Amino acid sequence: MAYDPNQYLFTNNWFEGAALPVWSNLIPQLNPVRLLEVGSYEGASACFLINTLSRSKEIEIHCVDTWQGGAEHTGVDMSSVESRFRHNTDLAVRNSIYKPQFFMHKGFSDVVLSKLLAQGLQQYFDFVYIDGSHQAPDVICDAILGFRLLKVGGVMAFDDYLWGENPTETTDPVRCPKPAIDAFTSLYCRKVRIIPAPLYQLYVQKVST
Repeated sequence: MAYDPNQYLFTNNWFEGAALPVWSNLIPQLNPVRLLEVGSYEGASACFLINTLSRSKEIEIHCVDTWQGGAEHTGVDMSSVESRFRHNTDLAVRNSIYKPQFFMHKGFSDVVLSKLLAQGLQQYFDFVYIDGSHQAPDVICDAILGFRLLKVGGVMAFDDYLWGENPTETTDPVRCPKPAIDAFTSLYCRKVRIIPAPLYQLYVQKVST
């Protein structure tokens, strides 16, 4: 396939299958201005947010990823994935009616999110999307730091709630997101409200600090 600078370069439909049916209705209703994404891969979700929200206003979006991949990306050329992310998000920004403030943070999420907190961005973001590492210890860390960055009334979305490393085998509870997400929603039950949605993803609204 010939390279076309005016066409998106996506090699999978993960976002369309898991998130798009919900996001198509939810994101316009939430109408967030400041957005944080942990785990960006080729940029499908970031491009959707830019394309949807930048039609009517300026937004600020931060994307965090190592672009090193995880255990499930064995054999994937992650440098090419990063190149496609840069191409896709550049195209989305270029085509925006209202140009977004776009920030690419290449690094481990615990370090990047801690730096954002150190910069004074507590309760700054309207929407936080957790879609990085699938390892439970990493997910709980992203959730806790993301919660501190999320403002009251804002929404946090977790991808891959039902993801399993080996779907045909017994799931290792440390190597999937669900136990971490369940622990977070249990420990923060007085501070979040679960938003009803199809369960492959899980959505919570922050109701108190």
